[in-house]
Amino acid sequence: MTNYQLPQGLIISCQAPADSPLHEPQAIAAMAQAAMNQGVAGVRLDTPNHVSATRQRMPSATIIGLWKQVIPGFEVYITPQFHHAAAIAHAGADIIAIDATLRARPGGETVTELIARIHSELNKPVMADIDTIEAAIAAVDAGADLVGTTLYSYTAETKHLAPPGFELLAKMVATLNVPIVCEGGIASPQMAQKALELGANIVVVGTAITGIDYNVRSYQAVFS
Repeated sequence: MTNYQLPQGLIISCQAPADSPLHEPQAIAAMAQAAMNQGVAGVRLDTPNHVSATRQRMPSATIIGLWKQVIPGFEVYITPQFHHAAAIAHAGADIIAIDATLRARPGGETVTELIARIHSELNKPVMADIDTIEAAIAAVDAGADLVGTTLYSYTAETKHLAPPGFELLAKMVATLNVPIVCEGGIASPQMAQKALELGANIVVVGTAITGIDYNVRSYQAVFS
């Protein structure tokens, strides 16, 4: 894999529910451009179509790409297999995000094998989305280039916890020797500041900025 300068700072996750008008690729691309116009380090996008539309609109933007796939019998859903990673890479992503939790994976390919193939065949760095410190350590051992708290509170082991995972973040900073991403539950600039103070290299903000559907429902509930 060629040397790639990993981003530092604020990444905006530009995603929308499948039934939202904002799920249209050009709407996502416009959202991503609006974020990039404010000087953020990059964007995080789901699906090849959204990555491709954003890449066409912004040839030089840093894109963390993933592809959420629900596979019967498995809980892993963020870029679960190599062909999903390949589609994201070919669409124009700079970094491939994968589920690197310790859960069973479809196809029998291990996290180590998946990361190795992304490195050797796609020539892309890998962001490992994890839920626990054990998964974070295993992801680094497997070759992950950066590790994020993305799946904290989304797995059976952590569903009783509420994001952001600041305690997990602190453990990762103290233990790992790769860039650390704080992602999930960052709802204010003050929370982003705390993540930086704890040692995060990158902070990903999604719903608080780009989650129009969710945020409007939250306000609308007041009037119901």
